[in-house]
Amino acid sequence: MARIVPMGSAAKVSFRYLTSEPIFGAVAPEIIEDALIHLATKNEQYLSELSDQAGCFKETRIVEFVFLLSEKWCLDQSVKYQAIEMFERFMIKHIEEVYNSIRETGKDSRWGCLEGQMRDTFMLRLVSCVQLASKLSFHYNIVNNNTVLKFLQSLDRSYTKDELLESELAILKVLCFQINVPTPFAYIEILLEVLGHNGCLLPMKHLHEMCMHLLDLTYLLRSIIYDTLLKTCIENPTPSELQIAKFVSVKEDFMLLAVGIIGTSTFVLYPECWNQVAFHLNSITGITTQSILEFAYALLKHSISTTIPSKLQQNSGTRVSENSALRSK
Repeated sequence: MARIVPMGSAAKVSFRYLTSEPIFGAVAPEIIEDALIHLATKNEQYLSELSDQAGCFKETRIVEFVFLLSEKWCLDQSVKYQAIEMFERFMIKHIEEVYNSIRETGKDSRWGCLEGQMRDTFMLRLVSCVQLASKLSFHYNIVNNNTVLKFLQSLDRSYTKDELLESELAILKVLCFQINVPTPFAYIEILLEVLGHNGCLLPMKHLHEMCMHLLDLTYLLRSIIYDTLLKTCIENPTPSELQIAKFVSVKEDFMLLAVGIIGTSTFVLYPECWNQVAFHLNSITGITTQSILEFAYALLKHSISTTIPSKLQQNSGTRVSENSALRSK
């Protein structure tokens, strides 16, 4: 990683705990470097253990529900992403455990009953993930049981406080109490911090705001954005089943997502600085500028009503990203 130049002050650090807004330039460079390495390691570990079903519980309806509920409860920005990723990991692992248990016991007839139980508790588990995620953001708002019960009652779903606690405990047990895991939100913030320390003079607050808007959009339009990205990467409008299967690891790559979001935000706000930022992001993460271009093209295609900038049209899709592990057949 490029050398990080010290910046910041104790006053900025103390102010960070009085506001939910990010304060850039307040952390020692060695801490930032360690944090970046930690996130990169976590990302690689996550991708190496990726389930074939990854992404199944990030469909638009679920994302929109969590976003609206987080807004209703005035939660910190990071909470909604944490809740979505937590729910995704819980549901996949829970279903796998139930399925494996049925296979081991040979009681296939139980699947219908258990499937019904999971369907009945789907909303409860989703809301519990939001509540758990709010507790990780301890300096901001924490959703209490009364608030959750009132909300569920508004949906004609009645539960007791004990059932809420049991729901939280069920999620914690399935995830082995590992719920505070990095989300794309964390990757974006640490990369913006590194960019600032490495000499990028862009207004990080404005860039951060645009990144959050585009991250929301990417979650909401995840399917069509990544579908466009896949077709751009392989230069083929009809990808094979094998290419689609391999592309799951690209869709779940948080570092690629963060780099793509920052690159796109820079192109929107400060197009004259795009080359400089893309160069910095490449030197920090190893993700190629071509990959950043391809991501920006896919995101902008579904986020603006005007024509795609000619620079992106000319450069995107000219070669397959090395990180995507995809090849035309």
